[in-house]
Amino acid sequence: MTETLVRSLRAGLIGSGIQASLTPAMHMAEGAAQGLRYEYELIDLNVLGATENDLPHIIADAERRGLAGLNITHPCKQAVISFLDELAPDARRLGAVNTVVLKGGRRYGHNTDWWGFAEGFRRGLPDADLASAVQLGAGGAGVATAYAALSLGLRRLTVLDRQLERAQSLAEMLSPIFPEADIVAGTDLAAAMRDASGLIHATPTGMTKYPGLPLDAELLDARHWVAEIVYFPLETALLREARRRGCRTLDGGGMAVFQAVGAFRLFTGLEPDAARMLGHFRALTG
Repeated sequence: MTETLVRSLRAGLIGSGIQASLTPAMHMAEGAAQGLRYEYELIDLNVLGATENDLPHIIADAERRGLAGLNITHPCKQAVISFLDELAPDARRLGAVNTVVLKGGRRYGHNTDWWGFAEGFRRGLPDADLASAVQLGAGGAGVATAYAALSLGLRRLTVLDRQLERAQSLAEMLSPIFPEADIVAGTDLAAAMRDASGLIHATPTGMTKYPGLPLDAELLDARHWVAEIVYFPLETALLREARRRGCRTLDGGGMAVFQAVGAFRLFTGLEPDAARMLGHFRALTG
């Protein structure tokens, strides 16, 4: 009788305050379903007493221990680029990496965040008016969501960030990539919301450790669709208030699942079952 070979694979997530992340569970469950002995660990900067300045040592240690890949989250998506050997075209354009494949002594950076948001949006808000949207946040996640929305055909995007120069840099970076769209850094949120058909929220506000609303609730109107990136909790204060006011909403679960689908494919070389991973995520958050 021929014994079935079980591949072993190890991966990890680098970020700050990530103990509640569902990424390990999603990866390991899909790995088990495909016959992999899959171990996925959290490399929490807070637990280690480390910062993004320690990334060279953290990545080198992961390589020494035989990890096949690393997911990257806040606050390292941009800082990690300096320590990689190659970037996929989308990661290079975005200037942000959330997935690093470690193979043959080299480090390959990818961005599956933008595709994750786009796929979640296509499924969750298929008929959304893409004439105009406001985006709150221009950090690593905001770069991905803006790129995704514009890839889906958004015609006007107004980006607002606490650091105006960051919003301006994002607008300047994306404008040549999407010359048919109008992409601007905004300073007047109320005026931008009056003209917008939708809102993309790409800041940590609403997470368990950063509770609250990212904008005045009075700026939300029933004509707006609202897309969230926060998924812990799955129902944020923003989504609750938006639904109360009649808005169509999209929670952060889609982006969380589909970025993991992309990363699983890159780490393992196998085709993940997206429906199964989505079902597992819903079971974990239900």
